[in-house]
Amino acid sequence: MSRILIDLPDSQIEDLTVIVEAEQRPRAAVIRDAIEAYIAQRKRALGVDVFGLWKSRKVDGLIYQQELRSEW
Repeated sequence: MSRILIDLPDSQIEDLTVIVEAEQRPRAAVIRDAIEAYIAQRKRALGVDVFGLWKSRKVDGLIYQQELRSEW
């Protein structure tokens, strides 16, 4: 595990303190959970951005892939 240093505005620190006290968990654990949720959300969003890119192409994706591999 690595350590990082970040600067947060006082308002975010106050909001984070409320969550930490309500959940009775360490601040670091709450921050790790928040980062994990953010990363998972971004991964899903990236998947949605690329899903269906081939639907308007005239070539079959599998045939295209096989042609590319035949060049190896």
